[in-house]
Parts: sequence; C-alpha cells; structure tokens
Amino acid sequence: MNSIIALAGLVGNLSILGFAVATISPALGMAIVVAKAMESTARQPEVGNRIQLFMFVGLAFIEVLGLLGFVAYIMGK
Repeated sequence: MNSIIALAGLVGNLSILGFAVATISPALGMAIVVAKAMESTARQPEVGNRIQLFMFVGLAFIEVLGLLGFVAYIMGK
C-alpha cells in the first residue's frame, strides 16, 4: 500500500517537471522568434511589415503549445 502512495507522489512530481518544461520551452521559442524577426528587419527594412505579421502568427502557435502544456498539467492532477 505504501508503494502505491509513493508512486502517486512520484507521478505528481513528474507532472510538475513536465509543466516546467512545457512553460520554459515556449518562452525560449518566443525569444528566438522575436530576435530573428528583429535581425531580419534590420537586414531588409522594406519587408518589415510582412516579417512582423509572420512573427505574430508564429508567436500565436508557440503560445498554443504553452497553453496545451498547462491543460495537460491540470488534467494530470
């Protein structure tokens, strides 16, 4: 019986670790996307508006990944 309780505690700890990875990864992805968009705009200022549009679409997709990680964490509790 104690092993079942210990296993349940371990699963809870692993779920927190998964949530941490699911929130850190999109944050790093967003930072990279914004940095590359700034770099591209500096290289070609005339297409800055299109780069900005694609950047925001990409950021939306990355944010969905973070939200899915949060939902998976809540469902796993």
